Amino acid sequence: MPPEPREDRSERNIRTAFFLNLSFTLLEFIGGAYTGSLAITADALHDLGDSFSLGLSWFFERVARRERTSAFSYGYRRFSLLAALINAVILVIGSITILALAVPRILAPEMPDAGGMFVFALIGIAANGAAALRVRGGKTLNEQAVAWHLLEDVMGWVAVLIVSTVLLFRDLPVLDPILSVLIALFVLWNVGKNLRKTVVIFLQGVPPTITLNEVRTVLTGVPGVLGIHDTHLWSLDGEHHILTTHIVVGGDGAYDELQEIKCRVKEAAAGLGVSHATVEIEREGEQCPVREEY
Repeated sequence: MPPEPREDRSERNIRTAFFLNLSFTLLEFIGGAYTGSLAITADALHDLGDSFSLGLSWFFERVARRERTSAFSYGYRRFSLLAALINAVILVIGSITILALAVPRILAPEMPDAGGMFVFALIGIAANGAAALRVRGGKTLNEQAVAWHLLEDVMGWVAVLIVSTVLLFRDLPVLDPILSVLIALFVLWNVGKNLRKTVVIFLQGVPPTITLNEVRTVLTGVPGVLGIHDTHLWSLDGEHHILTTHIVVGGDGAYDELQEIKCRVKEAAAGLGVSHATVEIEREGEQCPVREEY
């Protein structure tokens, strides 16, 4: 059988992660109320936001597969990026909510049901770990954002497991809200890094995996290319990169020779990870209204 298309695999993985996360979120709210644990309740709020984010990711992953139209000439791949941005914003709001709940609890701690916390921690590690495995290795920023959601959940539940184990033997109820604060700060730190990458791509910044200097070096090394200028490089979704450039060639080349040079330039760009390259040819000495360094 032929390999499954990446888009199909991505959508299926996010869909599975969504249903696993939503089912467990409902269970978490019950567990938080039953055990009296703020850490579990806070994580339930966090996971509720995650479920909403995963649902959006699933929806936008389907939208991103649509063919290009007259309204969206590059297609809909950037809708996948939009999901990553919304996910990050939701995580930030959820983390701030957790901090607002946890800080007062530190000043007046209440002893939770440590045994119940322990059991729910084991279930949480299993449920979120299974979902994280589904999207592990995703290439798009959407999949990476989802993977971070789930990985953070797994780590949070490992921390709950450790704290609940301590509480089984020691009367230290303040550990529960302190853990909530640590989880929230950890999430905010990592979301901040992912949000920065997403915003850079939204603003059509140069992808982090390629530099304009690399592009210049490789393209000017193509036989027949004397120089390049007005070069622009950006990404649709963090995976599919776009390049436009003007190349300068000798003034006496025939049409077929110029087309061969253009093909070699596009092949060289593809070797750098560029999915779509638009190349304009100029003859040596020809005046160009745009003569920027890149």
